[in-house]
Amino acid sequence: MDEEVRRRRRQEARRRIYRRRRLVAGGVAGVVVLLLVAGGMLLGAGGGDDEPEANPETRPAELPRGGRTILPDRRVVAFYGAPQDRELGVLGIGSPARAARRLERQARPYTQRGRPVLPAFELIAAIVTNEAGDGGDHSIRQEPETIRRYLRAARKHRMLLLLDIQPGYAPFLQEAEALEEFLKEPDVSLALDPEWSMDPPQLPGQEIGSTDAATINEVSRYLSDIVRRYDLPQKLLVVHRFTGDMIEAEHDLERHPGVALVVNIDGFGDPPNKISKYNEFTNDLRRRFNGFKLFYEEDLNLMKPNQVLRLRPQPDLVVYE
Repeated sequence: MDEEVRRRRRQEARRRIYRRRRLVAGGVAGVVVLLLVAGGMLLGAGGGDDEPEANPETRPAELPRGGRTILPDRRVVAFYGAPQDRELGVLGIGSPARAARRLERQARPYTQRGRPVLPAFELIAAIVTNEAGDGGDHSIRQEPETIRRYLRAARKHRMLLLLDIQPGYAPFLQEAEALEEFLKEPDVSLALDPEWSMDPPQLPGQEIGSTDAATINEVSRYLSDIVRRYDLPQKLLVVHRFTGDMIEAEHDLERHPGVALVVNIDGFGDPPNKISKYNEFTNDLRRRFNGFKLFYEEDLNLMKPNQVLRLRPQPDLVVYE
């Protein structure tokens, strides 16, 4: 079979697969089966919109738009995704420079007096797969040069970079440690996606994953240690959640110096159902901050920024996919 026939079949397969994502209305979540094309597409990080990277020895350890504290000083508005496939999220549609310009426009209405906005790229740095892969963990790590490309674009536009982990069978801490060269930077934070964390014989795309407070605390301590060792500004640790049991023993979540823990309410549906889930999952403000996710394609009657800002408590993080 020649390459052109294989390419057409891959495209047809992608069109047949509809993401059964987190259906808020019924309180039961579907699952995405990600169809990734191996090899060259994972290396497709080249482009002409890159800028030379700043010398880390001369760059002050501050956030992209100044200061050293993200939350609660600012509100973060992020685009989520990866360049392998537009089905992975809005961030991967077009070049990083184009995404940055669109994100700047989307984030602007979230600015309020006394609380400016800090835009962010949430790049999927470990992508779950339906195939076991060489390591057998159902996850593919993003190429470092792809991460560098998005980091350069984020820096050019004075934005944060959030590295998102869909681990499959791999431990969250292991995947976080694999990103340490980036996490040592003052403008790079971390996100965990428990939906895609599971143990054999569970399979991504057939089961809904979860994590527990002990695992999140372990990653938070690791991030806190990086902040301390390198005298860095505060980092975000975002944990996506859309079911009641996605974070086991949530009441045991800990706060660690230099780390702002955000539980991001991640589910699509119509506004009444999204608001209901947000209210249900934001009843403990002592241990973390709150996030809210919006889906350009899957949400019914996509909520406008002024509607999102009427939520109580107001989200500290707003993510668009």
